Amino acid sequence: MNVSARGDGDLLFINFNQDFSGYKIYNCEPFGKCYARSEGGIGIVEMLFCTSLVALVGSGDQPTLSPRRLQIINTKRQSIICELTFPTSILAVKLNRRRLIAVLEEQIYVYDISNMKLLHTIETPPNQSAICAMSPSSENCFIAYPTPASTSVASRPGAVPEIPATTDVMVFDANACEAINIIQAHKSPVSCLAMNRDGTMLATASDKGTVIRVFSLPGAQKIAQFRRGAYPAKIHSLTFNATSTLLLVSSDTDTVHIFRVADGRNKRAKSPLHTSDSFASSIASTDTDSFASRMDTRQHRSTNGQAPFEGMLRRASWKGLVNSKFVGKAAQFMPDKISEMWEPSRDFAFLKLPKSNIQSVAVMSSSTPQIMVVTSDGYFYQYSIDLDKGGECVLLKQDCLLDSAEELGAYAS
Repeated sequence: MNVSARGDGDLLFINFNQDFSGYKIYNCEPFGKCYARSEGGIGIVEMLFCTSLVALVGSGDQPTLSPRRLQIINTKRQSIICELTFPTSILAVKLNRRRLIAVLEEQIYVYDISNMKLLHTIETPPNQSAICAMSPSSENCFIAYPTPASTSVASRPGAVPEIPATTDVMVFDANACEAINIIQAHKSPVSCLAMNRDGTMLATASDKGTVIRVFSLPGAQKIAQFRRGAYPAKIHSLTFNATSTLLLVSSDTDTVHIFRVADGRNKRAKSPLHTSDSFASSIASTDTDSFASRMDTRQHRSTNGQAPFEGMLRRASWKGLVNSKFVGKAAQFMPDKISEMWEPSRDFAFLKLPKSNIQSVAVMSSSTPQIMVVTSDGYFYQYSIDLDKGGECVLLKQDCLLDSAEELGAYAS
């Protein structure tokens, strides 16, 4: 997570690696610093699981640390494996054991991590916040990024065209180097994405931050949804636990929510008594079936110039029907949330951070019932969670990630 925009201290970037066990690099279990380098500002640090392979992008405070340059280094040998320079600033880097991607504002570069050969360049809508997710799985190696809904209202003749809201999510297979599905995720622009360890689930949040949804991959079926709160919030991180049974959500509030994926599933849809659910489900099922009609091949062109979806059957999205006068009149008499298949579930557990309005990333330990949180003010927290009863998590320990000379200010716990 890039935290340099806050401008309130020395931290520029915070994140966990793919298995949450760990430029300073800290080990999380047990907690302790295992590597440090102080040769200048680093804007992005991404680690490949628990290996010595680290991807670095400079913050631009020195000519040798350009934000357009990606370095792959071996921390054990303290050597640079390769360097790549891009036409514009690198906004995010994601990697697994098979692929590495560099996210720019309007492109995603896909590399074979074994030899750093460029495999594909994805043209994307403007994505200044680098909203993107890549599966840690080498087999289900999917990339997800926001894309505009194809049902956006066209501009009037002569008017300046508006940039359509990126309310949908494109799913791209990084192994086959082709787009495979589109998810109609939210009505508001997508603000955060995350995949589980196996690459079989995708969690999404919009810029409202009130509802979190989970979709299956690659099928793009909505399988769960949760209510974070009634008031809008900026979602900072979405993270599944190792077994994909829990979903952790951190935001600009002081609360981290923990949801049980099973609680968010639609348990009423199969009941014949709930006619409205069946009706809404039949409508919503068209969302994922409308994939072919929603692919704009000009906007998602491949490097070889071929349109990957030519010849596919095109089926109309139900959202497109809302533009008709008949449905528009009928919609006035329908419930406001007729498109929802079921009421979102509340959290199973939660924890309170000492501060609000700070950026944070929360993950769950792979070996113990503990939640780990790292915050932009330079602290690492460990909380215990009752996996049977849920409720409020208990703070066990907090550590400062900054040396005494680097501390951002006094901190009262």
